[in-house]
Amino acid sequence: MKITFLGGGNMANALIGGLLNKGVPATDIAVVEINEAGRERLKQTYGVRCCAEVNASALDCDVLLLAVKPQQMRKACEPLPRYLGRQLVLTIAAGLRLSDLSRWLGGYGKLVRAMPNTPALIGSGMTGLFALPSVSEADRRGAERIMQAIGQIVWVNDEAQIDAITAISGSGPAYVFLFIEALQEAAARLGFNEKQARLLSIETVLGAARLAMNSDEPPSILRERVTSKAGTTEAALDVMIRCGLKSIVMESAAAACARSGEIGRELGEN
Repeated sequence: MKITFLGGGNMANALIGGLLNKGVPATDIAVVEINEAGRERLKQTYGVRCCAEVNASALDCDVLLLAVKPQQMRKACEPLPRYLGRQLVLTIAAGLRLSDLSRWLGGYGKLVRAMPNTPALIGSGMTGLFALPSVSEADRRGAERIMQAIGQIVWVNDEAQIDAITAISGSGPAYVFLFIEALQEAAARLGFNEKQARLLSIETVLGAARLAMNSDEPPSILRERVTSKAGTTEAALDVMIRCGLKSIVMESAAAACARSGEIGRELGEN
């Protein structure tokens, strides 16, 4: 499977590195990157073929992965329609709806939309995927292979669910970082130095996540097992419940989902 990236930014770097680690030959990967320094860095780091502009040679591929910023996508798409015919087009541009992308590509229909998150940069990503009906099963498997190079995937049947994925796993790392930040500050107030507070906070979150991943029990049961009657954990959880922590998280996710839909409409206005 030959893959061409349009754009060589952070997520493209993560995907290229992940694909190489999965055994995809560097000779099967090309990158269209307008920045000369960026092209040189990609060549030196990964040994992939780099091009300064879109042309027939660059788009001689099975999958074209659009990795440019959403606000730059329409302009980036302008030279593409003349070279498209058999390629699967996979976009990782946040918020951009496939109906608008198809319109910018002259009605092209072999499109898959992906929503990865930043842990993809260390191979621990979570990606939501949605495909138009014209995408074949073989092309769906190709999209899976690419995105699984940076972590786990989940398919959705309704594109609107990509907005929900954005709210949960796309924006979710920021929610976790905020919790770690708060836990670290709490540790500092309780007398730990910066290094100790960081280690205690991060390892606690990491260990709890691993425990949840490796258990068949729901998080509510795992929580109950840590919570002794009239104990320290119960005292802390009483405060969190009184402050409405669950409602805050659910309302925050709903706000992120709504904003994702608004961004899609704004990007597709022209």
